[in-house]
Amino acid sequence: MSFGEQLSTLFDTYNVLGAFWVNVQLTFWAAIGSFIIGSVLALMRISPVPSLQFIGTAYVHIFRNTPLTILMTMAILGVWTQFQLQLVSDFKANFFIYAVIVLAIYHAAFVCEAIRSGINTVPVGQAEAARAIGLGFFPAARHIIFPQALRGSITPLGNTLIALAKNTTVATVASVAEASGMMKSMIEFNSDLIFVIFLIFAMGFVVIVVPIGILTTWASRKLAVKR
Repeated sequence: MSFGEQLSTLFDTYNVLGAFWVNVQLTFWAAIGSFIIGSVLALMRISPVPSLQFIGTAYVHIFRNTPLTILMTMAILGVWTQFQLQLVSDFKANFFIYAVIVLAIYHAAFVCEAIRSGINTVPVGQAEAARAIGLGFFPAARHIIFPQALRGSITPLGNTLIALAKNTTVATVASVAEASGMMKSMIEFNSDLIFVIFLIFAMGFVVIVVPIGILTTWASRKLAVKR
């Protein structure tokens, strides 16, 4: 069987593109969730309120140093199995949402640090000028510090998004029918085509990740803060 025939057989038997589309959806929704949570955490970490600083710092250290697989397993075996907390009526969609939530919570810690690295690039005089004209912490952060910080943190945010895209494979623990789960099934029933299977999924993630890297590089150059 030629290489082309092997590819044709696998694509005819399995919905490979559908599996990768699940990974793309996981990446999209988890990226939005992690950005929102990470932005709040970054505000807490630079807040003048010590208790908020402590909570933000504790969150980052706990979730950044906990393996994602453990968090995903805890969500399914702990929350779902023990408490039977069903988020939506559809069974498969329920596990998809669980996976998105765990991915967002985990990567929010990295988003927070990426944004905080951008905040460190904002000159101290900007915050001092904001206080001089009577702006409080949150208005100053919203109108002056954060816009500049986001422009300065595009590259680390892009790296976090790339890591998130690759980490969506852990969603197979939550019984989500994504690419890595399909790859295991394909290897189990087509062990003689293992090289072709690995090549398909390796190239699939390259197709997903490379555009993110290109877009990140372009945006970081286009939106770089001129000093």
